[in-house]
Amino acid sequence: MTQKVTIKDVAAQAGVSVATVSRVLAGTYPTSAHARTKVMRAVNELDYVPNAHARGLAGNGRKTVAVLIQAVHAPFYGAIAHGVEAEAAACGRLSLVCQTGGDPDRELALVQMMREQRAETVVLAGGVVEDDAYRERIARYAQGLEAAGSRLVLCGRPVPSADLPALIVEYDNEAGARAVTSHLLAAGHRDIAYIGHIPGLSTSEQRLAGFRAGLADFGIAPERARIIECDGLELEYGLAAAHRILAACGGKPDFTAVFAADDWVATGVIRALHDYGLEVPGDVSVVGYNDERHSAHLDPPLTTVHIPGEELGRTAVRMALRDEALGTAGARRQEKQVLGTHIVVRKSVARVGS
Repeated sequence: MTQKVTIKDVAAQAGVSVATVSRVLAGTYPTSAHARTKVMRAVNELDYVPNAHARGLAGNGRKTVAVLIQAVHAPFYGAIAHGVEAEAAACGRLSLVCQTGGDPDRELALVQMMREQRAETVVLAGGVVEDDAYRERIARYAQGLEAAGSRLVLCGRPVPSADLPALIVEYDNEAGARAVTSHLLAAGHRDIAYIGHIPGLSTSEQRLAGFRAGLADFGIAPERARIIECDGLELEYGLAAAHRILAACGGKPDFTAVFAADDWVATGVIRALHDYGLEVPGDVSVVGYNDERHSAHLDPPLTTVHIPGEELGRTAVRMALRDEALGTAGARRQEKQVLGTHIVVRKSVARVGS
């Protein structure tokens, strides 16, 4: 493990006194702009994490579990946050729920804050675009948190390498998509439109892979798969995408079913079908994904895939705190748990020809 950087190292790198470094980092004493620039450059170059305990915050961080989510209003992320909070509270920990808005810079700043506060566990939840920038960023998170004595848990997002010091909690995203595709195929559907793909997004790629695998299970050629991309997994994007393909076929669908990548996308699809005077499932069957609360109250109630959001959050905390109890949090080992998904069958799918 890399030797811990101290405030003396920062002072030497910046060419100033330890007292000056302390004043700059505290932000409560007047310092020159030149001195501040030198100190902050040294902090960044050395990846120095200020000691929150030494700043009078001892005891605040070690009993803290932080969960970083994209949006607090989204039911999926809310369920994960609820699970984290419930499990943390049961273990005598304080929970911090932080919203990133999907902004990598915001996420980085929040992780840095958790390092400074010596949070016991940091949970990163939700899908991301897995590119080189993400892989570099997540490696910095894991290594930095470990150096600060904290534990990183990736919840429903990809892990870039087998040697990353992190815990992973996933749900079987691809299997859920494969199962609900098979449900449509078993009802006789062969011309299925997949609406809601977001290229590069980890969860979206997994669902698309499950859709294609389901088609292959029934011997359907890959080129027969009809993939419609969306800019996001919201009602308005599903509505717009469905309007486009319905307009292209003159309101007479050349498909008998839609697999919507998310329940909100499915809601938009159903609304667009109704706009064209089409009935669900009489004219077109529709399935979704996530089992959002409103999906059971649509017209008709939506067949979808259930994700165990709350259990994902609970499992993330259990794994991290078990490591802490066993004294293995800094052992640089990786462990993964995968939770199952299942279909919730309602009334939005009809058999072909019925």
